[in-house]
Amino acid sequence: MGIDYLRLSLTDRCNLNCVYCTPLEKRGFLRHEDLLRHEEITRAVAAFVKAGVRKVRLTGGEPLVRKNIVGLVEMLRAIPGLEELALTTNGLLLEELAAPLREAGLDRVNISLDSLKKETFEKITGSVSFDKVWRGVEAALEMWPRGVKLNVVLMRRLNDAEAADFARLTLDRPLSVRFIEFYATNARAARLGDALVPTAATRRRIEDALGPLEAVAPSQADGLGRHSPQSVPGPGDIAPGTCGAGGSLFRALRPAGPARVYKLRGAKGRIGFISGRSDYFCGACNRVRMDCAGKVYPCLFAGATHDLRDLLRRGAPEEALYSYIKKVFLVKSNHRKDTPGSGHIEMSSIGG
Repeated sequence: MGIDYLRLSLTDRCNLNCVYCTPLEKRGFLRHEDLLRHEEITRAVAAFVKAGVRKVRLTGGEPLVRKNIVGLVEMLRAIPGLEELALTTNGLLLEELAAPLREAGLDRVNISLDSLKKETFEKITGSVSFDKVWRGVEAALEMWPRGVKLNVVLMRRLNDAEAADFARLTLDRPLSVRFIEFYATNARAARLGDALVPTAATRRRIEDALGPLEAVAPSQADGLGRHSPQSVPGPGDIAPGTCGAGGSLFRALRPAGPARVYKLRGAKGRIGFISGRSDYFCGACNRVRMDCAGKVYPCLFAGATHDLRDLLRRGAPEEALYSYIKKVFLVKSNHRKDTPGSGHIEMSSIGG
């Protein structure tokens, strides 16, 4: 599978303090001069697009705390060949920024929201700002009526009982809710213990409360995933030893994107499952990541990074940037794995 997706972190700073994301001992933030400037980001993205990238997702930290984020979106949107520009946010600043971002050319927005209960939201994020975040969700739905996804990380004994509540949101809203399996990426997250809620358990909880989930055809998936009904096995559909996590048959059934997509009968929205622990999909990965200092990560588990910032600050021509990026893509192709990796990386600084 070709590399056509870049996840681009704009900052290592965030205005929330989530239990599974922010490190126990918060290290110092990057110095301002170490961050890529808007012009450098734009040059880098243009080179990625020349190398085959068609979709860029802006992440963080929290990307909306980046100064003049609207201006940066305008610059990126003007790059020829870039087909989709999306952003993942915690929603705290979205109420004010949704309209300007849409006008600047942002195509889609994902909002990370792990609870619909104010008390639980505060436990997870360290913030009492649930109402403001929800107003951000509503503002996003106004600006992108079919382009809003909620990313939900369910954690045992914390918010796993809310699965059906989140799924219920899709009944009368053109909203995509994606349930993402918990993965401990730092010591603080590891303190949560066995917090993983497998996709199969989440699906059972939803169906027990709201009825059966129907697989969604690619033409109706609304960008949440690209799967035909016959290519979406449900819990128990895969015999042990035939295509387990990362197996060849599983890869064949997951042609693009990690989410498996469903809907409730009569619902306006969609429900997706991203099963990074129980259904490992590394072999089908089509993405690379670049952090706010210009380090490129071909694979989260490879351990190696590649530095574009020096090239950018030396004024390297586009052809040199393109050649460097193509070498990075080759590194990723050679590293692709079909078993979970053991590498450690701080996701709070480079996004998911």
